[in-house]
Amino acid sequence: MAESGDGPKVLIAGASGFAGAIAARLVQEHPVFRLGPITARAEAGQRLVDLYPQHRVGAVLEELDLDAHAEQADAAIVGYPHAAAAPVVKALLDRGLKVIDLSADFRLRDLATYEDWYGEHPHPELIGQSVYGLPELYREQLAGAQLVSGPGCFPTAALLGLRPLAAGGLLADVVIDAKTGVSGAGRGLSHATSYVTITDSVSAYKTTGHRHRPEIEQELAVSGSDVKVTFVPHLVPVDQGEYVTCYATLSARVSADEIAARYAKAYADEPFVEVVSGPPNTRGVRETNFCRIHVQVEEHTGRVMVFSAIDNLWKGTASQALQSLNVMYGLPETAGLLPGAAGSVGVTA
Repeated sequence: MAESGDGPKVLIAGASGFAGAIAARLVQEHPVFRLGPITARAEAGQRLVDLYPQHRVGAVLEELDLDAHAEQADAAIVGYPHAAAAPVVKALLDRGLKVIDLSADFRLRDLATYEDWYGEHPHPELIGQSVYGLPELYREQLAGAQLVSGPGCFPTAALLGLRPLAAGGLLADVVIDAKTGVSGAGRGLSHATSYVTITDSVSAYKTTGHRHRPEIEQELAVSGSDVKVTFVPHLVPVDQGEYVTCYATLSARVSADEIAARYAKAYADEPFVEVVSGPPNTRGVRETNFCRIHVQVEEHTGRVMVFSAIDNLWKGTASQALQSLNVMYGLPETAGLLPGAAGSVGVTA
């Protein structure tokens, strides 16, 4: 582990991906954390700024060397695909680092469910050790955690949108219509393919079952509403941003005023969730850690409609990881994520 100094050093494994690059930028700009090694496979030897000039991270990408890099860091953010992430996470934990995994490897608590959706798990023994990295739901468990699993971007938007209803056991049925920009597909989607197939077009995908559905159902059940969810994602012609519309049928009659009061109470003290008076848009949350939510009751059917907007690469992935890392180290959640939020308290080991 890194020598004690000004603040914990953070390794970014997989920094050449969209979310990994943003994580490197946020750590570099953080008032307490220090940017440790940043790694990549194919791009090793290149400067991150040459891949992503907008992030202004001049460090050189290195090929991951677990022994050497673990000695230079106190914590790690791992931006690998599922199955590839788990062995790296295990190795870093064994070397004493705190780890935030951005993949799906530790999001699902039930091994059989994971294997139904993702295949054989490389390290199933770690599933029970992970904390789900949504601070608004798991703040107490994140404090001092060693392993945190970053939520999927769709579950982040959906769960924050539905939390005040789920917590009261009010959800009887939920239909989630989700829309995401092309960055949600990662760098694997070629520029030529994305331009030709996405521009001036909107399309649904994985309509018979998206991997984020069991994650959403799992967390709704933990919150108090054990429901089956209809979840349909759509690809829209923007580079980043995510918009989720939830249509909820309630198990009991609740007035519009009471529902509004539930949302106001649930998020009154949350620094990154804003309940707004009208449907939000993705531009209003771009390159921020904010989730903006609007809720209303449709008089014609009695359904509750919840609109939730986030940046899929920020609150949906990278900046949420930094928010969790702040909590893990006992720092203000807003440190490095809001102007002037410079974390004035000591770091918890």
